[in-house]
Amino acid sequence: MKPVSDRKEALLARLADLNDRLVSIEIELDSHNSADWEELATEREDDEVLESMGISGQQEIRMIEAALGRIDNGDYGFCAKCGAQIAEERLDVLPFTPFCKSCAK
Repeated sequence: MKPVSDRKEALLARLADLNDRLVSIEIELDSHNSADWEELATEREDDEVLESMGISGQQEIRMIEAALGRIDNGDYGFCAKCGAQIAEERLDVLPFTPFCKSCAK
């Protein structure tokens, strides 16, 4: 079983990566000001993709922050719904999940 401290370290590293990515996305979104209509249309399409990535990143940040809160409270690794221990394999794939496999369905 992987120590909770290792999981916390990995969650913090992922959180830092996501925050850096969101800053980069924001900078990129602010940089588009083309006067050419065709270029502007392409930039707007790109902006939609970037905005979607930003929203996805924000959601993952919220889930990671919640997982870090559960670590601090001593509840990490236990299902928020039924209280059962979450399988190690599930936490390896989704380290921020609050639910066991059964309750996640």
